[in-house]
Formats: sequence, C-alpha cells, structure tokens
Amino acid sequence: MKLLKYLPLLFIGLLHAQEEVVHSVYFEFDKFTLTEKQVSEAVDFIKKTDSTRIESIQIFGYTDDVGKEAYNYKLSTKRATAIQNKFIENGIKSKIIVTIEGKGRILIDDDIVENLPEKRSKNRRVDIVLNLKPLPKIEIPGFYNTVQKHHIVGDHIYLDNVLFDRGSSKLTFKTKTALDKIAKLLLKYKTLQFEVQGHVCCTPPYQKEAIDLDTKKRQLSTNRAEAVYKYLILKKISKDRMTFKGYGNTVPLGKGTEYDRRVELVISKI
Repeated sequence: MKLLKYLPLLFIGLLHAQEEVVHSVYFEFDKFTLTEKQVSEAVDFIKKTDSTRIESIQIFGYTDDVGKEAYNYKLSTKRATAIQNKFIENGIKSKIIVTIEGKGRILIDDDIVENLPEKRSKNRRVDIVLNLKPLPKIEIPGFYNTVQKHHIVGDHIYLDNVLFDRGSSKLTFKTKTALDKIAKLLLKYKTLQFEVQGHVCCTPPYQKEAIDLDTKKRQLSTNRAEAVYKYLILKKISKDRMTFKGYGNTVPLGKGTEYDRRVELVISKI
C-alpha cells in the first residue's frame, strides 16, 4: 500500500520533467563582487542558449564551511543577488528569474582532509540553473502507397496503380478502381487536404514537359493531375480539399519509365 501512496507523486514529477543546464560562478573568500570576465561568461551562458527553450532561471548562492552560519547565509544571498543584478543590467528579463536564494554554507565531511582548500573554493559559488523546455519533436514527411489515418504536411502518397500509357492522360479501368479505394479513404479522413501531382517520363532534358497525344499540347503532366482531380470530384471529394499541378519530368522515381507516368498525392494540410 505504501508504494501506491507515492506513485501519483512520481507520475506528476515525470510529467513536469525538464532539462537543466548549470553554470557556476566562483568567488574569493568572503567576497561577493564579480569580475568583468565572470559577468561576461555568465551573461553569455544565458544569451547563447536558445531563448525559445528557456522556461526559467534559478540562482543559488553558497559559501564554504568557514564562519558562522548566519553570516554565511547572508553572504550566499549577496552572491546570488549580485548575479541577478548583473543579469538585469545586461538585458535579461527579470520575470524569467524565478528564484534568487542564498543556501548558506556547504558542510564538508570530517574525514575529507586531502585538498581541503580546493574543496572549499568550489563551495564558494553561485549556481545559475537554466530550466529548459523539451526539444520539439521533429517530424519528417514520409512516403506511402495509400492514405493513412495520421499524416503530416509533406507526406507523399504514391498510387501504385495510378499509371498512364505513353502520351496519354486518360484513366484506365485499373486506374479508376485504384482511385475508388483512395476516394473512400479520403471521405473517411475528411480533414486531409492535398495536391494532386502529375508526372511524365521519357522526354529529352531540354523538354521538361511532354505532349498529350489527345490535345496535341505540351501539358501532359498537368492533364494527368487534372484527370485524377476531376475523378475524385466525381467521387464526392470536395474541390476545396484539392489542388492539382503538373511537374513534367522533374521528379523521376528511378524505378523505370512506367513508374514516372504517374500521379501522386502530397498532403498540404491536416
């Protein structure tokens, strides 16, 4: 039962987990003044951090274990306040500095005698703690052969069976059957918006577009895209969700010329 008692607290802690980055500023014995170099390094530590990720700044002052507790508490507070003042002087907004606290002295275990002066010097410091927001999740567009429930902008949907004869923009029976299946999915996932992209193969490098044998005009990839666009409209897909465009021979798949006589969908809005 004790374990169950503490589980909710553990879960809350995980939900609010942040990345912390710490910069420490060290002081001379019984001093709280800062050198120009210390100020410059501390300010650079803040300003060189991605400002969009900074959630808050906390400043904690400490002293060594020499002297009375009350005096050390005041000294550690002066050290923390000195850092705060220099930050504000250098344009760092006070509203993100959520903590300025003197922690007093740091005690050293009685059995530590080796390098005692060095140990104490490390305790005469201020820790500047940056609490950073998690890095945003980066999603890279993918490549699919049908419409999915979840897409991101830029996803390509290659329609394996939506291929055309040479010089033609006419939809075959096989092509229409494949588009019928796609249309059902598009009706199911109503928020997806997309561009219908037409492509061609087999033109010389200086001719980016091919001739449509039916129209005798050099706009074959556009005609293929428009043919699919109009067919999807017949299948009750709103034209407000679609645009169409021909890309000529500029995006070959490298799988064979027949696969370049194609139309694909590219998600433009979800």
